[in-house]
Amino acid sequence: MKYTVTVKPGSSQEKIILNGKHEITVYLRAKAHDGEANTALIKLLAKHFDIPKTSIHIIHGQKSRIKIIDF
Repeated sequence: MKYTVTVKPGSSQEKIILNGKHEITVYLRAKAHDGEANTALIKLLAKHFDIPKTSIHIIHGQKSRIKIIDF
């Protein structure tokens, strides 16, 4: 299933907001530096949806705040 994910790095708290059927906003404490935000994003999504981290893939937007995620 593909989702459009808007990432807000450097937030004071970590949370996931489901905006629509395939749209998610994720607030992360990690900074967007050296892939730290992407790693934190995958970890948080895996925990929230109760799936393995290895089944989550960033298809588009590795260096962007708006990403296409498949899992």
